[in-house]
Amino acid sequence: MVQEGEDGEGVKDHDTVLLPFAPSTPGIARTRLAGFLTIHQASNAVIDDALIVISEMIANAVSHGEPGHDGTIEISWAIRGSLLELSVLDGGVGGSLKPVDFDEDSLSGRGLAIINRVADRWWVDMSQGTRVAAELALTTQ
Repeated sequence: MVQEGEDGEGVKDHDTVLLPFAPSTPGIARTRLAGFLTIHQASNAVIDDALIVISEMIANAVSHGEPGHDGTIEISWAIRGSLLELSVLDGGVGGSLKPVDFDEDSLSGRGLAIINRVADRWWVDMSQGTRVAAELALTTQ
């Protein structure tokens, strides 16, 4: 019998972690996400894209958001059919979350534009803090 949240091999198809609201958090999350995607036999291209997207999502949250009540940030990923869903939730509310144009000399303000270029789809939910989520296809064209 397959447990909810597991595939036929008994491997979890999702994970949610609470990590410190700190500049070091993207590196910790990248390591965990890369392991998860490797276990699920994602291609190197998908892994690379997912690591870029999760890094930018976390960096934006730490730079512009607020920690949760316990001083953490919630990071999750899930495989849903042929899609990988990534999500970062911080305790901040409000603000404008739209990608801005940038050039190679820009030093900041590129995170959402990068997510917009790399992810197949992304969105923001501000119903409980600020959650930025994105989807990437698990198969490359």
